[in-house]
Amino acid sequence: MHVHLVFVAKYRRKVFDGDAIDRMRRMFGKVCEDMEASLVEMDGEDNHVHLLVEYPPKLAVSVLVNSLKGVSGRL
Repeated sequence: MHVHLVFVAKYRRKVFDGDAIDRMRRMFGKVCEDMEASLVEMDGEDNHVHLLVEYPPKLAVSVLVNSLKGVSGRL
């Protein structure tokens, strides 16, 4: 199963540069791996990022999103 997620910066502030997106890609990839999911693709702009994640049916999307948002707040 696949899910397309979009995470937007608070107030759509321009906070993501190339380095931040690369760090997020690594962090999100690790979280997905830990949850037996796979980060298929990720890209972003200065105020939002798009993720395409393949995940097993036993994993609730809400649990996946909470884990991903949890690590994204630590940038």
